[in-house]
Amino acid sequence: MSSSNISSTIETLDDNKVKLSVEVDEAEFDSAIDAAFKRIAKEVRMPGFRPGKAPRRLLEAQFGSAVGREEALREALPDYYARAVVDHDVDVIAPPEIDITGGQEDGAVTFDAVVEIRPVVEVGGYDGLRVEIPSPTPSDEEIDEQIDRMRQQYAEFQTVERAADDGDHVTIDIEGTHGGEAVPGLTTSDYDYEVGTGAVVAEIDENLRGASAGDELEFDAEHPDPDEEEPLQFKVTVQEVKEAVLPELDDEWAAEASEFETLHELRADLVERMSSMKVAQARMALQQNTAEALAELVTAEIPEAMIDNEIDARLQDMVSRLQQQGIDPGQYLAQVGQTPDQLRAEFREPSEQAVKVDLALRTVAESENLVPDDESLRASVAEMAEQSGQDADELWERLAEVGQLSALRADLGKRDALEWLTDNVELVDDNGDPVDRELLEFPADPADEEDDGDEVAAVEAEGEEE
Repeated sequence: MSSSNISSTIETLDDNKVKLSVEVDEAEFDSAIDAAFKRIAKEVRMPGFRPGKAPRRLLEAQFGSAVGREEALREALPDYYARAVVDHDVDVIAPPEIDITGGQEDGAVTFDAVVEIRPVVEVGGYDGLRVEIPSPTPSDEEIDEQIDRMRQQYAEFQTVERAADDGDHVTIDIEGTHGGEAVPGLTTSDYDYEVGTGAVVAEIDENLRGASAGDELEFDAEHPDPDEEEPLQFKVTVQEVKEAVLPELDDEWAAEASEFETLHELRADLVERMSSMKVAQARMALQQNTAEALAELVTAEIPEAMIDNEIDARLQDMVSRLQQQGIDPGQYLAQVGQTPDQLRAEFREPSEQAVKVDLALRTVAESENLVPDDESLRASVAEMAEQSGQDADELWERLAEVGQLSALRADLGKRDALEWLTDNVELVDDNGDPVDRELLEFPADPADEEDDGDEVAAVEAEGEEE
């Protein structure tokens, strides 16, 4: 340790643990005893003294010196342990097991702290990953489907003399009963219903498919309330079957349905917008699927402490978000019918996955020399300081004091490791065909291209003037 009054050593143990042996000299610990008696003085009343003002010697005479020493051990040991963790840069993942080996009664204090640390895992084959992502380019079929959805909004319906099918609109009289009683909302006349939507119950669509005008249908349907054993009864009379007639796919419709004058311009705009969306989806999938593929390479057993920590973090994040929305977490669980234990169980699998990704990325960062050195780390801290309006040196010292520099170094290394992986994995689409990485770049904004052209023109003009 940096303090001459506190010293510590570290020893590597089996089972992914280390032992920190800490010694606090008598003078240093006596100041902790002083602080302990000041806290005790606030809790007791001594004749002639205001609360918190009774001197240590009187308190020792009244309660004995052991009381202050016990209080000091209880309060100060966690701080001594934390300082040893920072000094030896120990990446702990669980609370320590502390054994006081000396100083309970007098003299210097010594103790051992055995603690589990973050393991190092092997990730064989990370440099040969094959990752599947959705195609970043919209297909002609997808563009056509989007145009058809737009045409559906301008569809006209005409009566047909045939049986109904999905997508047709039927005019029906419907009567729904349960136990002989009419069910509110399920009895009406001249109701326009689109076959295949499942808007009421699935049995309605099943019976309307193939039905023609004039048909009278009677059938039962499962009650949507699982507590109701008796089914619903329906009587449906089909009055009319109408099919959607889509507008002609031409410039006239395009001008009516959009801000474009021609169908060609409308289609080009759809291609551009869907391309941006598909690229964004593909880029997100690239990171997520790469991380998942990397996690599958981790075969080592994951410490339960790390999984529990991740579950706790996810639960705390959920609680915070609920509270920000003014929702009581307990009431929320009651509404969704979950207990805290069930929620923890639900979070276990994604938490284990996240821990594997964390450990694997650390290994890749080390293997590929992506962990930033002190110079790069200082540059990152300086950037953080500038963004938050702080002094870079002061921020560095604060992070060092609380042992956060190592965590920041690891986070930067993991970020670069994931970037390295996404740049080097083999990319294929849903059909197993290779994906050109250039397609993952967002389409250029024509306005930006015009600006770039203006800049180039300006530079060339300056050159000509010279």
